[in-house]
Amino acid sequence: MSQVDTSAARAPLHQAKSTGDAIANARWFEWLARAGLVARGAIYGIIGVLALEMAFGAGGKTTNQSGALGELAKQPGGKILLVLMAIGLFGYAFWRLLRAAVGHGPEESDDGLERFKGLDSGIAYAGLFVTCLAILFGSGGGSSSPDKATGGVLGWPGGQVIVAIAGLVLIGVGLFKGYEGVKKKFLEKSKTEQMSEKTKQGFTTLGIAGHLARMVVFVLIGYFLAKAAIDYDPDKAVSVDGALAAVAKASYGKVLLGIVAAGTIAFGAYSIADARYRRV
Repeated sequence: MSQVDTSAARAPLHQAKSTGDAIANARWFEWLARAGLVARGAIYGIIGVLALEMAFGAGGKTTNQSGALGELAKQPGGKILLVLMAIGLFGYAFWRLLRAAVGHGPEESDDGLERFKGLDSGIAYAGLFVTCLAILFGSGGGSSSPDKATGGVLGWPGGQVIVAIAGLVLIGVGLFKGYEGVKKKFLEKSKTEQMSEKTKQGFTTLGIAGHLARMVVFVLIGYFLAKAAIDYDPDKAVSVDGALAAVAKASYGKVLLGIVAAGTIAFGAYSIADARYRRV
């Protein structure tokens, strides 16, 4: 192929990259990303509050991200709240996916690991955005249960290995989140120079507690997923709600659930604060 033909073939790619760079540096894109962080915080806050109520015997329950959206829909003005959540979830998913594609935003650039994490997170929150729309338009919104999804994969050739690896990956992700919390790695993504000393202390405390709580949840989900593969029993696969329920069944379960629930609420508060201070 001649040099002219090669240049012509690459032109659409260069145009796409230029468009992506322009969007990533746009002011409106930054605000959409920050709205997404608020939406993420609201979801974790709802999950944590319901679990905390359960721990104190106040009628709460364990739920996952989709369930949190369903709970939000039941509140006064629920439709309006869901519309705002849909905008935020779309913003978060779009932000993470575009950052995964172009590798930067207006304030920060990403390495390979961050881009991979952005792709994974973007896909997950795009799913929540679709769930939000499903609830808004009255088509349910309940996603397939983890055991059904796991049951389908277990039937594939090598399905047990795939599910076991997925469980081990989730355990690894959980441990990494714990590492980020203990080492305060999350502060590297935030504008700590704009915080007062008191604000930074509070922000750091919320971040540590939140990341440790997520570590517990992810490790438990991974454990039950791996156990489902080993026992060839898809009913043992769980989501966030199942992980929290497992905490409640442990020795001193109510106390442990209360601690993890409080950490989940802390992560929600951290996410909302991060909407103000995150380098996007």
